[in-house]
Amino acid sequence: MFWTVTQSLLSGLGTTFEIFIFTLLFALPFGLILALGTISKFKPLSVFIQVLVWIIRGTPLMLQLIIIFYGPGLWLGHNIWSGNESGRITATVVAFVINYACYFSVIFRGGIEGVPAGQREAGQVLGMTRTQIFFKVTLIQMIKRVVPPMSNEIITLVKDTSLARIIAAYELTFAGYSFMKSAGLTWPLFYTGVFYLAFVGVLTLLFNFIEKKLDYFK
Repeated sequence: MFWTVTQSLLSGLGTTFEIFIFTLLFALPFGLILALGTISKFKPLSVFIQVLVWIIRGTPLMLQLIIIFYGPGLWLGHNIWSGNESGRITATVVAFVINYACYFSVIFRGGIEGVPAGQREAGQVLGMTRTQIFFKVTLIQMIKRVVPPMSNEIITLVKDTSLARIIAAYELTFAGYSFMKSAGLTWPLFYTGVFYLAFVGVLTLLFNFIEKKLDYFK
């Protein structure tokens, strides 16, 4: 039984990891774009993005996931995600990307605005273009500033992947819960927690390493 549970949890872990990786892959650049849009001097764009971020941050991720998965089928009369596992994972990733991009945008915005304006002005004096100033002055300092809060959000993402079970995506928590539902076993749920702790532990070590490597600005 232990090996059967382990195999099932490893399968669920694969889905959890897939959701985690694809969410980061798309949410990080999307969040940076939203952050730049928020501080844009074009007021309509800035206000629109701020309202969007406010709505996403002010409503539960579970609610957003339910709307994104079930909404199109109810509104259009056609389920764009299909009813198979890959469709459920895709819908989950879309919901997570939108949600986490909005949270990341706030962190990125704080990191950008935390870079002293005098450094950007010094870049202009040296004849650097706005693009060069952003990538060679602002961005490298912003990265150091955002790593600690970003690490918290990314670790939260690991645990939030369990919300995918609400639309029956076979992720790690779903795998552990299935044994309680079918066989009345509770220990697989505790075993599931071990997988999450290991995942988070690896990420914690990784972020500690990154913070030490980025310790070039005091």
